[in-house]
Amino acid sequence: MAEGNLSVVLHAPGDLRVENRPIPEPGPNEVLLQMHSVGICGSDVHYWQHGRIGDFVVTKPMVLGHEASGRVVKVGSAVKHLEAGDRVAIEPGAPREMDEFFKIGRYNLSPTIFFCATPPDDGNLCRYYKHSADFCYKLPNNVTFEEGALIEPLSVGIHACRRAGVTIGSSVLICGAGPIGLVCLLVAKAMGASHVVITDMLPERLTMAKELGADFQLKVNRGVEPQQLAKSVEDLLGAQPHVTIECSGVESSIQTAIYATRSGGAVALVGVGPQMVTVPLINAALREVDIRGVFRYCNTLTSPTEFERAWTIFSCAVATTLCPLISMIR
Repeated sequence: MAEGNLSVVLHAPGDLRVENRPIPEPGPNEVLLQMHSVGICGSDVHYWQHGRIGDFVVTKPMVLGHEASGRVVKVGSAVKHLEAGDRVAIEPGAPREMDEFFKIGRYNLSPTIFFCATPPDDGNLCRYYKHSADFCYKLPNNVTFEEGALIEPLSVGIHACRRAGVTIGSSVLICGAGPIGLVCLLVAKAMGASHVVITDMLPERLTMAKELGADFQLKVNRGVEPQQLAKSVEDLLGAQPHVTIECSGVESSIQTAIYATRSGGAVALVGVGPQMVTVPLINAALREVDIRGVFRYCNTLTSPTEFERAWTIFSCAVATTLCPLISMIR
């Protein structure tokens, strides 16, 4: 094992340092990992630039990184399913206790959850990192470390499409063609969506969405009213979509999502924007359009079968096109 534990540490907005930290010792139910690939998420960049995301504020030095894979180098005394040498993907959110949310299978909502690179918890953009063994998953032999790191953003898309109720024959609107919008596109198609419309302001993002299977791409221009944009979506599909997945967090986009979705449909809010937004709530209520929150993900990699299914979804596209910046720390 190499000496030292080089880590990328955020001290304050704009103050990012590479430091040598002690190599941690795994507890009975933990494993020590030698990190291989760590994706740079938009949240990492936001913490670096602003020092906070909503109520999560960096108040002490914090290691960045949560989209990750690595190799097991040491296992805790109670760990039975992993051994040194195993290649694993990391689910960065691990419950600290068996609370009510854990018991009902919605551990992502636990107020005590540990989540990599979310204050006050350190991330895994480092050489060595310890993590709950139950939230490390063996990589199939045909999946690279780099691809394994992208299982984490894929999980966001899986959870969002589940929450939205995407199924065979669904027509889907996705607002925002950034990395998360694109994984939602891939997952929606894999879950059987018949038609997917995706919107964005940037033509190059829409071009990528087309390459990844979007049936319709709709460029959003500044100043266009949400109801007008919703009508454009209906014109493309020939009917309002069953499901809308909102991935931008922008107020006007949330309004569009509600107006666009057909009566009895569902809107899943993935994007995180301002704490307070104005939305046409009565419009949604009178048409029984369900508005569903999405917070990270849970139960996306609960078994080897589920893991293989998740990877099948992702492998239908070139994974590295969705997250081009992969940091390699060895």
